[in-house]
Amino acid sequence: MSLDIERSPERDAALRAALPHVAALGWTRAALAAGLRDLGEPAEAAEWLFPAGPVSALEAWCDLADRDMAAAAPPVPGKVSAAVRNLIALRLQQAAPHKEAVRRGLAVLALPWNARAAARTAARTASAIWYAAGDTSADFSWYTRRATLAALYGSVLAYWMADDSDGASATLDFLDRQMARLGRLQRRRAA
Repeated sequence: MSLDIERSPERDAALRAALPHVAALGWTRAALAAGLRDLGEPAEAAEWLFPAGPVSALEAWCDLADRDMAAAAPPVPGKVSAAVRNLIALRLQQAAPHKEAVRRGLAVLALPWNARAAARTAARTASAIWYAAGDTSADFSWYTRRATLAALYGSVLAYWMADDSDGASATLDFLDRQMARLGRLQRRRAA
């Protein structure tokens, strides 16, 4: 499964312009076309920017969100687990203005025929978080860390979708509980 994705400033601009339309139109060609029109570009540009359609646009948006998170990441603190926690919190904070686009994206990725796109997206995000946290592993732990983080991030994202607390404080508390539980599990395994 290749995790590579095409990147270009034109694609990034089209995605950012389409986001306000995704809340009403979903991850559709209509939302992409509306965003392109906002940029003064022809709607047909969506065909060459996202030749595989809206699912490829959704994947590209998730990749863009990963890059935005990494670019805004604070310096890595002493503990990698603290960095991972802060990166997840940052990712959610950056996604907050686009919560409906996230909700609609998760619905698209949950469709059985989009399972590969969902797996690629989860793998890219877990990897982006680990890299931004300073992970340099190159052994078997590279895989286990990413699989564990993908599961953790998925549960936190699901919780966040239903969270209407101020500043997603309930989600951050849930994240802290999940990370503490994971830490206890890892200590037991090491003993």
